[in-house]
Amino acid sequence: MITGKIISLEEKIKRIRGPILVLGASGFIGANLLKTLLQYRQDVYGTVFHRPAWRLEEIPLNKVLQIDLLVDANLDSLFENWDPKVIFNCVSYGSYYFERNSDAIYQTNFILTAKILGRLAKRETVCYVHSGSSTEYGDQNAVPLQDELPDLNSEYAVSKVATANLIHFFGHKKNLPCANLRLHTVFGPLEDASMLISRVVRMGEARQYPDLPAPEITYDLVYVDDVCEAFIDTALNLRPPHYGESFNIGSGPKTSVREIAVTAAEIFSIPTQPVFGELTNQSWERNQGLADIGQTFEILGWKAKVQFREGLRRTAEWFRALEDKEKYDLSSKKNGLDAQRSITAIVACYKDEKAIPIMYERLKNVFTKLNIDYEMIFINDNSPDNSEAVIVELSRRDRRIQGISHTRNFGTQAGFRSGMEIATKNACVLLDGDLQDPPELIELFVEKWREGYEVVYGRRVKRNAPFYMQLAYKLFYWLFNKFSYFYIPRDAGDFSLIDRKVVQAILQFPERDFFLRGVRAFVGFKQIGVDYVRPERMFGVTTNNLWNNIEWAKKGMLSFSYTPLKLLSMWSALLFLLSLLLAFLQIISRLFFPELSPRGITTVLLVILFFGSINLFAQAVIGEYIAKIFEEVKRRPHFLRRSMIKNGEIRSTSIDLVEKED
Repeated sequence: MITGKIISLEEKIKRIRGPILVLGASGFIGANLLKTLLQYRQDVYGTVFHRPAWRLEEIPLNKVLQIDLLVDANLDSLFENWDPKVIFNCVSYGSYYFERNSDAIYQTNFILTAKILGRLAKRETVCYVHSGSSTEYGDQNAVPLQDELPDLNSEYAVSKVATANLIHFFGHKKNLPCANLRLHTVFGPLEDASMLISRVVRMGEARQYPDLPAPEITYDLVYVDDVCEAFIDTALNLRPPHYGESFNIGSGPKTSVREIAVTAAEIFSIPTQPVFGELTNQSWERNQGLADIGQTFEILGWKAKVQFREGLRRTAEWFRALEDKEKYDLSSKKNGLDAQRSITAIVACYKDEKAIPIMYERLKNVFTKLNIDYEMIFINDNSPDNSEAVIVELSRRDRRIQGISHTRNFGTQAGFRSGMEIATKNACVLLDGDLQDPPELIELFVEKWREGYEVVYGRRVKRNAPFYMQLAYKLFYWLFNKFSYFYIPRDAGDFSLIDRKVVQAILQFPERDFFLRGVRAFVGFKQIGVDYVRPERMFGVTTNNLWNNIEWAKKGMLSFSYTPLKLLSMWSALLFLLSLLLAFLQIISRLFFPELSPRGITTVLLVILFFGSINLFAQAVIGEYIAKIFEEVKRRPHFLRRSMIKNGEIRSTSIDLVEKED
């Protein structure tokens, strides 16, 4: 048992060997821990996934490291550059009832911890302290003993138990100084606004009760300051015989929802009676077991000091001091990323080396502003410049980035299809990599998407292009709609937002000569256009020209129009009738007006030339259709993938032949 004089929190913090690193410092516990440590020393740093982090607004920027910990290269760089001796890992996902992404639960809670421990085992590490959870006991409602087997009730609990076992392995078998703290219900300043105690405080200030769960539900409530001290005590007092152990962190007495209501009524002078809900089978509403902290106190010298009533009073004081209470209400993770409106941005790149980083930043800013989940797929269509290396570097820093490299230049249509086939979000946004499709327009796309439109396309009301090119574009859309058997929106390019169900419909089209904007219009669904001015290419010289646009026009018309063949049939009939008429007139002229009958080779040549030209033109048109048939029946793949890019690595695909069966 730890004995001796009482040591102040300041002295404890100063005794820890640094530098100190707090992983997940933007979270409730991580933010409180980082602020506590920074009160007494400066060699303390915290990591966040993204900025701004509202809990850390007053923390100096040089103490907060923005980093995606799930990218291996980032972890290596973090430990190499900052060389932390004590690591407090407060990263977690799944503790809130609305966090139910299974992949994120295991990636964040278990796999990330495995990567961290593997790296720390090769370095000089003083202590690694992990933020565990009382959910490791599952449905155990009695007072669980320290080593009692769990009865798990959620994937979050499974991930936490697996992590605890992993820490036990590294501590006992690899002699790594590490421990797992099984935190019970932590409350206090900076807690998520959606949680029970936060709601009690916010509504209590208005002398009201929030919606309360069943009165018989109980929690082991522990104040966040005590939890921070538990991390510090672990770093100071953990010894080799107990490396890898798990320690319960709780206050001791159980507190029921009814007792919470009574205490709130006393502190906030609430005049009304609380209205309680009914007990359900939802895992987050079950009774919580009492923390057995005997071993925690014996080995680490820690026990809770702040009782629930005092902790609630302190939390209320913190809330009253907030300048912007509405901002706190909106900060809840419950109001976090809009996963339902998640987007995959697919960027077709050819000679866009300089534009790709700018496109990435602009897209990221747009998605952050929209507060939606996203990923980006950059298609390197065998670009002769350094585009692939740029994509590799972006993916090294941001796990939301993927890349695809094709074996040759298959064109933007194949590139978009290649990206759509691996997209995982609920909509795809298609953009050219030259920045002529402004990412900021996506805000309007999403607005229309939320209104119920399933396809939102950019409509170019003006182009910064030569006059003859603008005229050619307008002529193409006019001819297309005159010839086509369905309507395609004028001045609508590939730049668009396409709902997932529409993407799935588009991918069913097997044709090799893929004309995306035509297929997009053909599938139907609810569509609308958004006007914008298309700027010039920011870098380099455009790869588009008049001849390419003529080829585009041919592709569109041959894919979605039978009019040329119908015109040939009509002309054939008209010319046949004209020939009969001319023959009849020639006979009449010879019989009745022989002196007026035309003579000489010139007339014959002109007639032959006229009909011969018509025949050649007809054969050319038919030949175009036959060539298209020839291309389709060969059933060659739409594209070939040379490699995939993810997490800064180029992975060979062994030639991915993308083929759709009829």
